[in-house]
Amino acid sequence: MRILLAEDDAILADALTANLQHAGFEVETAENGPVAEYLLTKQHFDIAILDIGLPMLDGLSVLKRTRASKPAQPILLLTALCDLEHRVEGLNAGADDYLTKPFDFPELEARLRALMRRAKPASGPVQQVAGLSFDREARRATIDNEAVDFSPREWSLLDLLLTQRDKVVTKDQIAQMWAGDGTRAEASRGSGDAAPGSIEVYIHRLRRKLEPSGISIRTVRGLGYLLELEPGA
Repeated sequence: MRILLAEDDAILADALTANLQHAGFEVETAENGPVAEYLLTKQHFDIAILDIGLPMLDGLSVLKRTRASKPAQPILLLTALCDLEHRVEGLNAGADDYLTKPFDFPELEARLRALMRRAKPASGPVQQVAGLSFDREARRATIDNEAVDFSPREWSLLDLLLTQRDKVVTKDQIAQMWAGDGTRAEASRGSGDAAPGSIEVYIHRLRRKLEPSGISIRTVRGLGYLLELEPGA
């Protein structure tokens, strides 16, 4: 399991990294908010551990921005602020769990494993939905064992719809995701910015490519899009 540890206290970060690796986790570290946000945007992590007091961009801001592009990303907050108001603020911002300093490592490990158990169905690297197999780590997708090519924007859009399965994905969510996922170059080659018309073009393309899989994308008028299975899929 891959973990992003965003902690600016070098001594604590080193100690946590050593303990996490000993417990069997693969660990990537970030010492400030912008680096944490960049890594979360560009790479797959099973869980992100964010210290609220990160320099340059605080942990709550990283959390909120990550939620816009990766709604299902499991995130645990670390903080020295232990009062109820700050815990509620972190959870309301989208944190899956909250741990106050100082803490014992066995408690952190137990919380991480609990998060993995809850997140496993939706955020594993390989997701099978009807005839579609979607491998996040390898960035490979197949329908009935036949490879399917998706452009960067189609890939990120499909990823969002899959992680939000059974929930409506709004056009605002899609636009925010595209604004930070590095696919502007693709937009400049053809479909313009992330305007509603551009989003509809990509939804149309995805629908056509997903037809053989038994997956459909329903337009929920006035709200957004919902990924569904065709009857019998």
